[in-house]
Amino acid sequence: MLEVRNLTKSYRGISALRGVSFTVGEGEVLGYVGPNGSGKSTTVKMVTGLLQPDAGQVLFRGENIRHCLQRYRAAFGYVPEEAHVYTHLSGLEYLQLVGRLRGLPEPLLGRRANSMLALFGLASSRHSPIALYSKGMKQRVLLSAALLHNPNLLIFDEPLSGLDVVSARLFKDLLRSLAEAGKAILYISHVLEVVEQVCDRVIILQDGAVRAEGTPAALKASANMESFEAVFSAVVVHENTREVANSLVRVMGQEHA
Repeated sequence: MLEVRNLTKSYRGISALRGVSFTVGEGEVLGYVGPNGSGKSTTVKMVTGLLQPDAGQVLFRGENIRHCLQRYRAAFGYVPEEAHVYTHLSGLEYLQLVGRLRGLPEPLLGRRANSMLALFGLASSRHSPIALYSKGMKQRVLLSAALLHNPNLLIFDEPLSGLDVVSARLFKDLLRSLAEAGKAILYISHVLEVVEQVCDRVIILQDGAVRAEGTPAALKASANMESFEAVFSAVVVHENTREVANSLVRVMGQEHA
């Protein structure tokens, strides 16, 4: 459904992304992970059509998104890393705004918005200003907004941010249900334990390039490691983190000269 071909991007001569390619098929959850500065955000901006690559292209159902940008944007749902919402609106008003921009009929919009707020545990707060919401509540509103128009492609960037244990459990189950419904899902996260649990395949990115790709089980087997976190560390970490941690504690204990 989604195909990324040889994406390349530089900022003022500094390479941010170098020939990145991957696909996300129907019913698949693709994990996209890497350390800070590896190129994940740049990739997301290009996949959502917010940024044009220097080279390469993004295809949706075989068509370059730059040729059908409006139609493409109507087909995906996106939860950004930062919860930027109109805080003077209530949760219900925000979903109504999003739904109207998406062109949903009013009766359908009302039913879906109220149902989603209820399922995400926000029914009692649906008329309260978002300014009064906690970070986790805002995140649940963003999740509702991304799902409201029943998109075929979903892009989740750190979607668990601020969610409590119950909401996080619901979201992990929701990912599987969405995949079973045939949705294509691009999942960006630093929570490697969850990536291992929910993703069918994973791409590890570093310095703007793909360093490893495969199922979590295959990556663990090929590296002869017991956890995906260990695989990730072996691929992207070039220092002994335990040694650095011990050094930091020693520095903390230094007496004044």
